[in-house]
Amino acid sequence: MATPYLFFNGRCEEALEFYKNTLGAQVEMMMRFKDSPDKAQCPEGSLPPDEKVMHACVRIGTGVLMASDGMTTSGKPSFAGFSLSYDAKDEADAKRRFDALAKGGQVEMPLGETFFAKSFGAVKDKFGVSWMVIAGAKQP
Repeated sequence: MATPYLFFNGRCEEALEFYKNTLGAQVEMMMRFKDSPDKAQCPEGSLPPDEKVMHACVRIGTGVLMASDGMTTSGKPSFAGFSLSYDAKDEADAKRRFDALAKGGQVEMPLGETFFAKSFGAVKDKFGVSWMVIAGAKQP
């Protein structure tokens, strides 16, 4: 099993709150840099801010995702070359989750019926993470 690990460049806690509100995410564990027994050091030699998130484990539905602020506080995370998939309970749940993820983000493919699902859409959230929301998979 592979687990996605996202680095939010100083916006991890904000992202976790967003996913709690939009997707019902549950933060199972969170450690700040100040809680580490070994002081982490940034590549250029500085220390990351104590209050920033060093490591978090988040459950979204039946999936797990890891998250961190990383070693930078630029506030400009960059996510490319992948998309996370959210399996909604039904079409109403898909619409609610899709609309919530799209708030402040960018719709890449509007939510609608496809040949493979009753409801499918692609959206990039306000942090730049791409999501595919799907409900009601159809059998070919």
